[in-house]
Amino acid sequence: MAGSPALSQPTGLRAWLLSPEPASRWQARLGRFYLGWRSFTRNPLAVIGLGIVVLLIVVALLADVLAPYSPVVGGDLRTQRLLPPSETFWLGTDDQARDILSRIIHGSRITLFVVVLVSIIATPIGLLVGTIAGYLGGWVDTVLMRITDIFLAFPRLVLALAFVAALGPGIENAVIAIAITSWPPYARIARAETLMVRNTDFIAAVKLQGASTPRIIFGHVIPLCLSSVIVRVTLDMAGIILTAAGLGFLGLGAQPPSPEWGAMVATGRNYLIDQWWVAAMPGLAIFVVSLGFNLLGDGLRDVLDPKAAK
Repeated sequence: MAGSPALSQPTGLRAWLLSPEPASRWQARLGRFYLGWRSFTRNPLAVIGLGIVVLLIVVALLADVLAPYSPVVGGDLRTQRLLPPSETFWLGTDDQARDILSRIIHGSRITLFVVVLVSIIATPIGLLVGTIAGYLGGWVDTVLMRITDIFLAFPRLVLALAFVAALGPGIENAVIAIAITSWPPYARIARAETLMVRNTDFIAAVKLQGASTPRIIFGHVIPLCLSSVIVRVTLDMAGIILTAAGLGFLGLGAQPPSPEWGAMVATGRNYLIDQWWVAAMPGLAIFVVSLGFNLLGDGLRDVLDPKAAK
């Protein structure tokens, strides 16, 4: 019994990561990442969500290798049209005798393309607007937040429809429209975080050292807001996927013959009674991927949001 405490002490790489006195900044960062990863893996649903997202990325990258058939060129319309799932066509075929599995696999690229681009465009806009409004306050805060309220007053899909109608159908215009409608929640979160930290002692110390306002915002305020915004972005990815699918369903997203999941559901609705798999399979893909991002976002919130820690 006397030796049990020694046996419980971490050794090797784990001891180096958990060192109470890290020798470098990188060691400290790796140690925090390790602790965060351990906390994340305690949530089995979050791990499942991460697995789904990783699977989406792998499938999108290896679509040309994994897809057994062409996603746009169909087979014989007389013998291979609207076939049910079988050993030859695992998820069946559509009205153009195209393999649904191959189209779903290649459609994952479009889904990943939309999610990544919308996040890259909308997140910096929301962060910048929110931190500037929260730090400067006054009329700047009032103007920026009223603009944000205008965007928040409309449902995201309705506002995206309006922008796509103005820009024209297409996946690029759909990405722009979704990004324009996605940044306001990030601005609200960034502003709330900024209001909490702008009057703290360390910000006052930075001011006394002569730091300019842009340096304080970009060097100190934005990094403190990142964790909360990242969690919200991850949770919003399911909504982004559903909005993109909705635009595709209405014919305003990716145009035929692109294998976009929403457009595939729109095609399959004409055969929903007798050939249910044409709409059900891409719909199931949308459901699984959206669920994966939601589970991943919940796990990241538990790790990155200190207020959620118990």
